[in-house]
Amino acid sequence: MTILDLKRQFSQFLSSDPARLHFAAHSHSCWPDASRDGQLLAWDQAAKLIDGKWEHVLGSVYPAAQAHVARQLSLPDPDSVVFAPNTHELVKRILSCFPVGRPIRLLTSDSEFHSFARQVARMEEDGLVDVTRIPTVPFDSFATRFAEAAKASAYDLIFVSQVFFNSGFAVEDFSGIVAAAGEAMLVVDGYHAFMAKPVDWSKLASRAFYIAGGYKYAMAGEGAVFMHCPPGWGERPRDTGWYAAFGALSAAQDSRTAYTDTGWRFMGSTFDPSGLYRFNAVQDWLQREGITVADIHAHVRALQDRFTAALPAGPLKAAQLVVPQDQPRGNFLTFELENAATVQMQLAKAKVVTDYRGTRLRIGFGLYHTAEDVDALLARIQTL
Repeated sequence: MTILDLKRQFSQFLSSDPARLHFAAHSHSCWPDASRDGQLLAWDQAAKLIDGKWEHVLGSVYPAAQAHVARQLSLPDPDSVVFAPNTHELVKRILSCFPVGRPIRLLTSDSEFHSFARQVARMEEDGLVDVTRIPTVPFDSFATRFAEAAKASAYDLIFVSQVFFNSGFAVEDFSGIVAAAGEAMLVVDGYHAFMAKPVDWSKLASRAFYIAGGYKYAMAGEGAVFMHCPPGWGERPRDTGWYAAFGALSAAQDSRTAYTDTGWRFMGSTFDPSGLYRFNAVQDWLQREGITVADIHAHVRALQDRFTAALPAGPLKAAQLVVPQDQPRGNFLTFELENAATVQMQLAKAKVVTDYRGTRLRIGFGLYHTAEDVDALLARIQTL
């Protein structure tokens, strides 16, 4: 596998603290310099257009971002993509699609990110959802066990990650889950997969929602979360902003609130568009450089292999990996450590940025890392 050297393209972030080794690309990736161009363009166009800004944002910037997402996911129609400031906003709209009067019957895993898991746990306290959680471990049987659970009972909503945030384990094949989903709305959290691994959603585009965004591997920062919305599913979310009225079906014969049949049915209200400018600028840069997601993933895997090959000589061991080397995973490594918090703190003192979740230390690799960065990381680990 080829290791790329694109550090010069991230000069603004990396030069802010040259001694720092940032290995938390899975949490908050460094932004390439191109993203700053996008940020400045957002400001400049706001100053130039003032009242006309939104016509440009919604008429040009927004469709360009939709097209980038559709290209990366091989979606048949960019209009199926809707953007929001954060994942939680979209989660709330998904949860608002179901009838009142009985709990939402929900199937999920025990390893979903907080944007979904916390909201559902709170609703569960009030009897608003009836939740079945399938353990992700053992990983090699998860997809089969999850599909069996989906088939065994009737659910309103099935929500599951493509790459799990607390381990890095990746579900490679959703065909069994889709086949077992029945009449349930199927939502896949792809945040740790989008722009980290090649994702082809073309065969699932008519059936499954897909949520991801720019904060992590898309290297665009906050405010550019998106959701692919398959036609015919979740047609009238109760949590609805006034932007969802744009392009709405003109005449609701029964006087009910009208919705469009595109992804815009999940729109909210006024938002900060600068995230979309950054997202477009980064996507345009990648296209100019000819860098594909497959290239990014191969680069990261080569760095991971270089790192794990040297681990036996240090305090971290390959045997401590939550997801073994031979199992599918995303672009970060997770180590099971009783003292994960202590190790993370020691690394921080050595100017290495990582993070942890409970007893799991996470080390994330990105496009801005080189072989020399990995060697420097290993050297600092040796000092712990």
